Amino acid sequence: MLVFSKHKLVFLSVPKTGTTAWQSALGPHASMVISDPPELKHAPIFRYNRFFRPALEKFIGEDLHVIAVIREPIDWLGSWYRYRQRPFLRGRPTSTHDLSFDAFVQGYVQGKQPRNANVGSQSKFLEPQKNGTSATHLFRYDDQVGLTSFLESRLGISLSTARMNASPKDPLILLPETETVLRRKYAPDFRLYESVEANGTYSPEPIPSPVN
Repeated sequence: MLVFSKHKLVFLSVPKTGTTAWQSALGPHASMVISDPPELKHAPIFRYNRFFRPALEKFIGEDLHVIAVIREPIDWLGSWYRYRQRPFLRGRPTSTHDLSFDAFVQGYVQGKQPRNANVGSQSKFLEPQKNGTSATHLFRYDDQVGLTSFLESRLGISLSTARMNASPKDPLILLPETETVLRRKYAPDFRLYESVEANGTYSPEPIPSPVN
């Protein structure tokens, strides 16, 4: 997570969306860089709302802009699958060695996910809170030009990013029946991605009303 106090801007780090590269490029311009532990670096909306927002609003102001990057859901899962094929994970419960991408996704859609497929959900990460806290702008992972333009305009700087923590690009094969289940069980992720427009605007899922 990055905070730019003078510009009232918070950049949330959705996992597997190029956050390491953005932290490297933007770190020198940020007033706060939360890079460790991972639970804080990758703080989702609910954690930002609970732990960070109150302090930031007290000292910076209430009209904060919160931005994040979202990746096409199947591509996002593919990045997790490749990431967990790293050699040092071999033999560990989180490894995806000797596992097909289709089997990985089949594990992901289970009610009780195996540890190697327990990677969360982008829509859950970005879920608006009942007090109205949400991302104000979302950018698609493949719209680096749009995100760069937004940041350069907002921060008044010139940017260039280098790709970091890239995983090997082996083909990802997903059977149609597996994809059908994925799209049904994780429909909010697909709807959220499809709702993101080129200028960073999007349509968040409605906030559930309290049950009486």
